[in-house]
Amino acid sequence: MASVRLEGVRKIYEGGVVGVHRIDLEVKDKEFVVLVGPSGCGKSTTLRMVAGLEEVSEGKIFIGDQQVNDVPPKDRDIAMVFQNYALYPHMTVFENMAFGLKLRKFPRQEIQSRVSEAASILGIEELLARKPKALSGGQRQRVAVGRAIVRKPKVFLFDEPLSNLDAKLRVQMRTEISKLHQRLETTMIYVTHDQTEAMTMGDKIVVMKQGHVQQIDTPLELYNRPANKFVAGFIGSPAMNFVEGTIAGTTHQAFVSGDESLRFRLAKKSPRSLRSARGKRVTLGIRPEHIQLKEGRRSVSQAVKVRVGVEVVEPMGNELYVYFTLRQGGQQYVARVTSESEPPIGKPLDVWFDLSRAHFFDAATEAKIS
Repeated sequence: MASVRLEGVRKIYEGGVVGVHRIDLEVKDKEFVVLVGPSGCGKSTTLRMVAGLEEVSEGKIFIGDQQVNDVPPKDRDIAMVFQNYALYPHMTVFENMAFGLKLRKFPRQEIQSRVSEAASILGIEELLARKPKALSGGQRQRVAVGRAIVRKPKVFLFDEPLSNLDAKLRVQMRTEISKLHQRLETTMIYVTHDQTEAMTMGDKIVVMKQGHVQQIDTPLELYNRPANKFVAGFIGSPAMNFVEGTIAGTTHQAFVSGDESLRFRLAKKSPRSLRSARGKRVTLGIRPEHIQLKEGRRSVSQAVKVRVGVEVVEPMGNELYVYFTLRQGGQQYVARVTSESEPPIGKPLDVWFDLSRAHFFDAATEAKIS
C-alpha cells in the first residue's frame, strides 16, 4: 500500500477558469480520507487528478515515493469506483470482476482465487453467475467494489459511489465500505457531497468550497472547532443556526442581534479579540442541540433565556426538531431536543441558548474568532 501526497495542485480549464485552487494534502498509508463539499467545489476533479483522468495544471502528485503527474492511469496502481456502476450487461458478475485481470493476462487460477476472495469479502458468492440486470442496486454496487478489490491496488478511489442508492441502502453500504477498509487495511480516498457519510466514514475529512480547501481535520475536530462559518454550517445535521449581530457596550461588552431580538453580555472567558471589538459585526453560531427547552434544560455554565414563537415541530422518534423565530416574521432557527415534551405550535415558548457551546465568526471574513 502507499501514501498519496498533493503539493500545490491546481486545475485550470480553458479560458482561465480555476476548478481547483492550490491544494496541499497528505493521505497517509492505510488512511481513509473523505473529500466533501457542495456540487462544483472541486472534490471530484481533485480525485480524478489523483487517478490520472484529469491533467494537473500546476503542482505535483505523489503515490508512494513516485511522482505520477505524467504516469498513465493504468500504471498508477489505483482502482476507482464510480457513481455509475459501469458493469458490462452481457457479462456475468464473475466475468465483470475478472475482466481487468484478464486484460492484464493474469493466470486463470490467480483470477479464480482473487474473484472468489473478493466475493467472499463482499458476501456475493451466490451472485457470481448472474448478469447485472438480475441484481439490485446494492448488489451492483458490491460488484463494482469487488472489481476494484481484485486488482489489489495501492490506493482505492471512490467517486460518490452511494448517491444512486436509496437512503436505507446508503446507510448499509457505507458501513460495508468502512468494514472493508478495516479488513483490507489499504489507503482510500472517498468523495461525497453528503456530510453524514463524511463524518461516519473518514479518518480525516477535507472540506472544500469553490475549489478551495476550507479545513482538513478529524470529524470531531471539524464539528467542535470549525475554522470558519462555511465549515460550521456544512458539518452537522440539522445545520448550525447563525445570528448576525454587533458587539456593543463600553464597560461590559454584549452581543446584540441585528433585529435586537437577542441580547446578552459576553462572558469573561470569551476571546479577548471579541470582547475588545466594540462596534464589530460578528455572527453567532449555535448548534440545534445546544438550544434547550426550559422544561428539560440541563445545568449549563452559561445560558440565556429567549422567548420564541414555535412554528413547526418535526418528530424524529427519539427527538424533536423544533423550528422557531425570535421575532414574528423573522429568521427561522431550529432546536434539537428530546421527545419527552412536545411544545405547542403557534404559542410563545422560552428556550435556553447554551452560550458556553456557541461560536463567533467575523462577519466580514467569516473566519472563526478564537
